[in-house]
Amino acid sequence: MSYKHHFRRFLEADPERIHFAAHSHHLWPDVSFDAHVKAWLDAARMADQKWDAIFSEVVPRAQGHVARRLGLSDPTTIAFAPNTHELVMRILSCLPRGRALRVLTTDAEFHSFARQASRLEEDGELEVTRIPAEPHASFTERFAEAASKPGWDLVYLSHVFFNSGYAVEDLPRIVAAVPGEAFVVVDGYHAFGAIPVDLSGVEHRVFYLAGGYKYAMSGEGCCFVHAPPGYGARPRDTGWFAAFGALEDAQSPGAVAYAPGGARFLGATFDPSGLYRFNAVMDWLDAEALTPAALHAHVVRLQELFVAELGKESVPLRERELVVPIAEKSRGQFLTFETRAAADIHARLLAAGVVTDVRGDRLRFGFAIYHDDVDIGRGVARICSALG
Repeated sequence: MSYKHHFRRFLEADPERIHFAAHSHHLWPDVSFDAHVKAWLDAARMADQKWDAIFSEVVPRAQGHVARRLGLSDPTTIAFAPNTHELVMRILSCLPRGRALRVLTTDAEFHSFARQASRLEEDGELEVTRIPAEPHASFTERFAEAASKPGWDLVYLSHVFFNSGYAVEDLPRIVAAVPGEAFVVVDGYHAFGAIPVDLSGVEHRVFYLAGGYKYAMSGEGCCFVHAPPGYGARPRDTGWFAAFGALEDAQSPGAVAYAPGGARFLGATFDPSGLYRFNAVMDWLDAEALTPAALHAHVVRLQELFVAELGKESVPLRERELVVPIAEKSRGQFLTFETRAAADIHARLLAAGVVTDVRGDRLRFGFAIYHDDVDIGRGVARICSALG
């Protein structure tokens, strides 16, 4: 079954474009257009009163969508923000002051955390230990062993690594290894909406970050965190929205009060149109029974077809160059080829109308529900023409 007609506006905007970068900027389904317009019309209709509707209708609906896809028992643990970096900073602001914080992470984290951690490390505010993500086969064991050591303030890792596509196996094992006082943060941006995720066994322990720009198909401005109870009750980096519904702290008269649940991690005024788009896309996925498992199965089949078709051609993209082999089941929704020619190949493909993306010596191809077998065939033919 083809779902391309649900993405008509994006696809018809540039019919010659072959978009193999769904992992980077997923195209938006048409339902998001009407939702975006609705956000504008609601603002015009309600003006100053629009925030009442956003916090009583739009936000709870979005929280429910996230909770169901993550296996969470309480949707109110979810807080939204324009980007994950803002949420990372708010989590960091919960940690002790007056000494360098001890951080355990990997060498394969996205810039929203890696850049910030490196900058704070420069000033001596963080002491960072980075466990190599590769070899992937031993990662869980190696990281869990490191995480089990006492003294960490923060343990931070990705669910799916952005520079390879490898999906971490046995996340609960890693979480269970971390001593109870440390914060555990999982960057789920390449997992949410792409692969089945069940946090029910660790929801009491992990912060989980993700958003709409990739597989949630909703564009910018609708990122979120699941904030477990008992961790980070009073972020120092706080905005006035975190006061909505706040309870007075009877033990600390005059102290800044915080809303219960995930709302304690809210910031301040934001553009709510992303949440409108997010809700519309999630409603559409539910109506079509397009679960993360169904979406992933569709993409995995296209990945296998793509690699098989490339293997029939004389192009400098061989199966042996895949960072995560096609036979590896612990994989997200993109393929990563490691080659010194990655930047050159990317540029040549872009000039030919094939959109991929490049990270150093790694070239990434991401497929989606708006692709079918015809697109794979057309894409391989275009690749051969550009690189032949």
